[in-house]
Amino acid sequence: MNKKETLAKLNNFNKNTLMETLAIEFVNVGDDFLVAKMPVNSKVYQPYGILHGGATAALAETVGSCASVFFLNDETKAIKGLELSINHLKSKKEGVVFAIARQMHKGRTTHLWEVKITDEDDNLIAISKITNIILDKK
Repeated sequence: MNKKETLAKLNNFNKNTLMETLAIEFVNVGDDFLVAKMPVNSKVYQPYGILHGGATAALAETVGSCASVFFLNDETKAIKGLELSINHLKSKKEGVVFAIARQMHKGRTTHLWEVKITDEDDNLIAISKITNIILDKK
C-alpha cells in the first residue's frame, strides 16, 4: 500500500468519531512515524479563546493509538490506551497543530509512543507520552 492509500485508510477510521468532530486528519506516515493535524479554531477552544488542553490530548492519543494499530498491522489484536501524559508548553489561538508520533518501545504486549505537538512554525506546543496495551481480540 502506498502512502496516499495508507493515509486514506487511516482517515477513514475517523468517520463518526471524536476525531471527525475535532477535524483531525492524518497527513504523513513513514517507516517509524505517523503525523496528523488539527485546526485551531473555536471548536477546540477553552473559555479563554485558546486551544483546549483536552483537544490537544485527544490529538496526541489519536495519533499514538493509531500508530500502534498501523505499525502492528495484526487484525487479531486490539489496541487499548493504558496511560496518557501530556505537558502543555505554549498556547495557540489560531492556525493548525501537528502531532507526530514516534515509537520509543515496541514490545509484544505494550507500545510506548512520544507524541510532539507543534504548530506551523515548528514551535513546540505540547509533548506527550502514550502507553498502549496489545490484546488478543475476543
